[in-house]
This record gives sequence, C-alpha cells and structure tokens, in this order.
Amino acid sequence: MAEDARPIIVKRIKRTAAGHHGGAWKIAYADFVTAMMAFFLLMWLLGSTTRGDLEGIAEYFKTPLQTAMAGGQSSGTSAIVIKGGGKDVTKKDGQVRKTDSDVKIKKTDMKAAQAELERLENERLQQLKRKIEQAIDASPTLRQFKNQLLIDITSEGLRIQIVDEQNRPMFASAKAELQPYAREILTEIGQMLNGLPNKISLSGHTDAVAYANGEKGYSNWELSADRANASRRVLVKGGMDETKLLRVVGLSSAVLFDKTNPLNPVNRRISIIIMNKKAELNAIEDASAMQLPSAEAFGDAFADGMAVPAP
Repeated sequence: MAEDARPIIVKRIKRTAAGHHGGAWKIAYADFVTAMMAFFLLMWLLGSTTRGDLEGIAEYFKTPLQTAMAGGQSSGTSAIVIKGGGKDVTKKDGQVRKTDSDVKIKKTDMKAAQAELERLENERLQQLKRKIEQAIDASPTLRQFKNQLLIDITSEGLRIQIVDEQNRPMFASAKAELQPYAREILTEIGQMLNGLPNKISLSGHTDAVAYANGEKGYSNWELSADRANASRRVLVKGGMDETKLLRVVGLSSAVLFDKTNPLNPVNRRISIIIMNKKAELNAIEDASAMQLPSAEAFGDAFADGMAVPAP
C-alpha cells in the first residue's frame, strides 16, 4: 500500500530558440557587409588609379622599409602616389622632392613642345605665302601690280608690303587719299585675309622727306598713321573682319625699307603682317602694359594733387 502511494515527479525541460532570436548572426552579417564594402572600395580605387601610380604603390610595398629609410626612385619621384622622405609623415611637409634632373627634363620638354609649335606655325605661314602668291598670279587685278607687292616671312609672321613706285604712288602726294589702283589691291587682299585665324598688324610708312613746317605741326607721323587707318577701312570694306585687327600704327620714316636711300619712293608703303602666336602675345602684353589707370585711381590722384594744405 505504501509503495502505491509514492508521488509521481514529472520533469519538464524548457527549450528556448536562442539560435533564431539571438544576436550572434547580426555580428556575422555586419562583418560580411564591412568586408564587402572594403572589397568594393578597393576595386574602385584600383579602377581609378593610373598605371604609373599602381606601379609606384607596388614598388613601395615590395621594399617598404628601404623606401621609408633610404628613399629611392619610388619615394622621391613626383609620379608616385606614396611619397617617402621628409619629417612630416602626415604628408604635409617634405613629401614631394623634385631633383634638378626632374626640373631640367620638364624645361627641356617645354622647349621642345614650343619649338614644335613654332615649326608647325611657320609651315602654315609658308603654305599661306605660296597660296597668296598663286592668288596674285591668278588675279588680273593683282598681277599687273605684282612688282609693288612684296611678301616675305619675318619674326612676327607673314608680311605683305604694298610699296610705291616712282610713277605709281599709292596715295596722293602728302595726303592719306588712296589711289584707285591701291583700293583695288587692298580690296583683293582683304578677301584673302578674312578666312585666316591669325591676327593682323597694319602699319604705315613714309620716306624721309619732311613737311615744310617740320615736326611741330602735321608731320610724317600723322601722315603715316592716317594712311594706315585709310588702308584699314578699305581692307574691312573688302571683306576682312575688323576684329582680326590687333594693331594699326604709323611709323613715319623710322623703319626704312631702303636704308641706304631714305628718299627712295619704295620707303612709302603699307605693311600688313599676318601675326604668329608669339608676336600676337607680345602685342597684347605691350597693350596691357600701357593701360591707363582707372577712373577711380585718377580721381583720387587728382584730388590729392588739388588738396590745399591747412593754414
């Protein structure tokens, strides 16, 4: 009877789903996402880096200690991303070191490139010279005045000079009035120049015969400038775009064609220069250097000059 009264004990084991609802998987997933982000960042850097930079990085990691301590080609050249040497390891000071050989190489490259550009430009001007000479031979108007058209290459570019002859002057005596044949010449030339990208310089010249009243009144300086401006108007009327003109000057008899005979009629001429790039830049720099002060600066200087000191 006592044995039948023994109590029955039931053990219940509570099972928890920690594997499903725990946080261990989140840590693993975060590590995976971080690794993928680092991988794609690495791929992006490799895709956007130039071949020379990649070679420099590879060279650095081959001998990192030697590069850091002793320098070398991979640490001193400016073509490498990771620069060695210097006191500041944060890349703020002394990281890029240019040697004298690097500077000389760059200067040599610049000179070679500039020389090549000048050579190509000179070839274009030579071709233009031949083209203009052929156009003169093909034009009945210009062919009859061929002896008065002088074409050559100068340091400033291609120069076309229209000179006087003893019995065929371009202008009326001591005036800026173009003769009819001179108008025809300039009109034909204006049509040729309109299709060129180069800037144009125009100058007027006279011989050494001075006016009766000397240089105090209207002189050869004014006459040469007026003749150059009269030629400009005819060139523009003939078809040349006036924005191509960079300089119109009168030089009187300062630059003689025939230096041995200042009174030679050939010294009376109009010179048209199709400027090369170097001459164009020099002309622009000269014009910029001669700019007048601004109105505000002039007003301040005028006010300072007119100021009356206090008694």
